Amino acid sequence: MKKLSHLFLVIFLLSLILPNFVSAQIYLYTPDKGIPGLINLIGSWLKLLFPIIISFAIVWFAWFAYKYAIFDTDAEKTNAKHQMTWGLIAIFVMVSVWGFVAILQNTFGTTKGGNSIKIQDVVTPVTDYDY
Repeated sequence: MKKLSHLFLVIFLLSLILPNFVSAQIYLYTPDKGIPGLINLIGSWLKLLFPIIISFAIVWFAWFAYKYAIFDTDAEKTNAKHQMTWGLIAIFVMVSVWGFVAILQNTFGTTKGGNSIKIQDVVTPVTDYDY
């Protein structure tokens, strides 16, 4: 069991690192980019982190579903069922928040992954008439 937990730890850490290696656009922060560059770096990390956490919750649920199927005693099955329930709740909450953020972005006209709001062009009336 201990070897398996170490394997999951290694897989989790690799899943955090590997997307940076295979990404075509790696964003590196240098001090000349200032505070906006640092904010973009943190934002790119958060964009990577959310799908990884959802994947971890799905693996958590699948692992305890497997344990539920192979365990014999009622105490072990109850624990596995309890962990499966919390896994489903975590998946539901994370996907719901993700969807709610997408709804807010569409409602207020923000770009996905951006921080700019689309503002309609304002036409100012001409006050100086040329007759």
